[in-house]
Amino acid sequence: MEITRKDNYSILTYDSGDMADFATYLTKHHTDFEKDNVIVDVLDHGDLDVKELLMFLEISDLHRANKRSFVIASNPVSVENLPQELMIAPTLREAEDIINMEELERELGF
Repeated sequence: MEITRKDNYSILTYDSGDMADFATYLTKHHTDFEKDNVIVDVLDHGDLDVKELLMFLEISDLHRANKRSFVIASNPVSVENLPQELMIAPTLREAEDIINMEELERELGF
């Protein structure tokens, strides 16, 4: 995993291997990035199915409970079968926009 730190978020880029292993790794090492807004970049891993994306729900819920954004940058997927708590963006730019929007909402008390 590669971590790229930006002004108000970090990008966690997944190198290779099993997606379930990556989701488990992130959950176990949550303290490494718990104070950051996070974009999980899996764009280079092709089209993920709903089952693979749901593997990130636990870490997403944990992260969002700490008032931090958790967005997955993934190739387009139908979000109809995904819970609203799991934020998916088709590009890194859109993931960054989601983080900025959520930061603004938190500042305004929403």
